[in-house]
Amino acid sequence: MVWQLRLQGVGNASAVELGSAMATIERDGKPWLTIDCGGEGLTHYLAQYGGAPDAIFITHTHLDHVAGFERLFVDSYFDANRRGRTRVYVPAPLVPLLHQRVGDYPNVLAEGGVNFWDAFHVIPVGASFWHDGLRLEVFPTRHHWPDTSFGLRLRGSVVWTGDTRPIPEQLARFADADEVIAHDCALHGNPSHSGIDDLEREYPAPLLSRCLLYHYADAGEGDALAARGHRVARPGDVIALAPPTAQRAQDA
Repeated sequence: MVWQLRLQGVGNASAVELGSAMATIERDGKPWLTIDCGGEGLTHYLAQYGGAPDAIFITHTHLDHVAGFERLFVDSYFDANRRGRTRVYVPAPLVPLLHQRVGDYPNVLAEGGVNFWDAFHVIPVGASFWHDGLRLEVFPTRHHWPDTSFGLRLRGSVVWTGDTRPIPEQLARFADADEVIAHDCALHGNPSHSGIDDLEREYPAPLLSRCLLYHYADAGEGDALAARGHRVARPGDVIALAPPTAQRAQDA
């Protein structure tokens, strides 16, 4: 099997031209698991695949990562073949936050009789979850406030940090199998996001060499990060991944 990571968007919340940060793990050229559901990112997803995601993992609930859900609700609810089948894997502490952000609207349809989550199959998850026969791992990151942001690991293939400050202690545990590490990084950091000086200070060179930087401000900032010798994600990039070594259901 051929595994890839396709970047639907790589920008921060203000970088509309770069697309909201969102990616899809592909298996044999087909979408396998999508990470987040921002507005611009969903537009790119639909253009690429011709249909809505079947499975989504949510890292956190800032709107540039979940604003696509209103459009996805319409696509899913009014398609009898999709209604209630789109799997949404949500770290358990995020369930109330996700509902407040996108699901808690009075009378979601004017006709009544419909709940927002009727369109989806919501699966709260803890430290790990099963998807399509493989075990994925979930870990907390450092973004804005404790227990509001989580990263994802498909062991042996890819680690997606979500928006975060440096997390060397987490990556020492959850990125120890030579994975590609998609990491939040701008040219300058702030209390919620990593800057390149932060990563260069906190991460050992071998780990930093595996980082694929995203969530920056504009194309010029991406060029500046690349000029410092780092691997920078661009919208639409497709990144080759090693086959996962994650636990398989038949071996559990």
